[in-house]
Amino acid sequence: MKKYSIFFLLLFSAILSTPENALAQDDLLGMMKSDSNTVNYMTATFKSTRIINGHSVETVAKNHMDFRISHRFGTLNSGAYNLWGLDMAYIRLGFEYGITDQWMIGVGRSNTDKTYDLFTKVKLLRQSSGTRNMPFTMTFFVSSAVNTLRYTQEDRSFVSRFAYTTQLIIARKFSENLSLQLTPTLLHRNRVENVGEKNTVWALGLGGRYKLSKRVSFNADYYYVLPDQLDPQFHNSLALGFDIETGGHVFSVHFTNSLGMIEKQFIGETTGQWGKGDIHYGFNVSRTFSFNKNARRSTK
Repeated sequence: MKKYSIFFLLLFSAILSTPENALAQDDLLGMMKSDSNTVNYMTATFKSTRIINGHSVETVAKNHMDFRISHRFGTLNSGAYNLWGLDMAYIRLGFEYGITDQWMIGVGRSNTDKTYDLFTKVKLLRQSSGTRNMPFTMTFFVSSAVNTLRYTQEDRSFVSRFAYTTQLIIARKFSENLSLQLTPTLLHRNRVENVGEKNTVWALGLGGRYKLSKRVSFNADYYYVLPDQLDPQFHNSLALGFDIETGGHVFSVHFTNSLGMIEKQFIGETTGQWGKGDIHYGFNVSRTFSFNKNARRSTK
């Protein structure tokens, strides 16, 4: 898997260094007004706050709440007896709220290790043209997760159950159809299960979206963990899938070698390998609700 990470990184770097006129500049100008006296911000770099497993640069709009249901099933290679994984279901329920258009908070609960997670995201920079020319969007992400399984004789420390993630999410929308993202990541676990593992893990996320039609896009994300940080049983996370927009919903269907749905799990605890058929079918459903009174009045 390491050779693929090098390829994706070189590809991403090459695209960033390509002149704008070679990357559908006309499409970008069509999405941004050309008035040089104003700042024109890029919108909809991604359709959701997630690409697949990992977060995107997007945040929930002010006074809006996003209710998110994420499912992962067993592996396809588990065979017909388990209906190719569909007999085994893992779920995360989450709520995300926009405090401002650039700042959101979220909370979730996964049945994997009965984990609760809390996070916040802030947009630091926004891709724009006009009087302010910014070539990319940058979002800061930080989260905390806690395992709430029953205590054992070996593990009676509450503090040891916490893990923390910090990310700097950088993305650029190159055209109406193509968006790419780079995500440097720092993951810290207060406790690790295997001798030789690092408590603090560095990783690099790569993601992208290619729009196939007005409501359908192909998405991919991959997280490369730097060598000699995890136990050999753990592998890099790769997810491929499609986003389908249906009114106020965004439905994502995908395949991934990761069972977990938060950073601690899919970056630090992925045991599946694509080459061995350890592939989980999954889907995410996102529904956004507005608490903006002015918006509600304007629709009456």
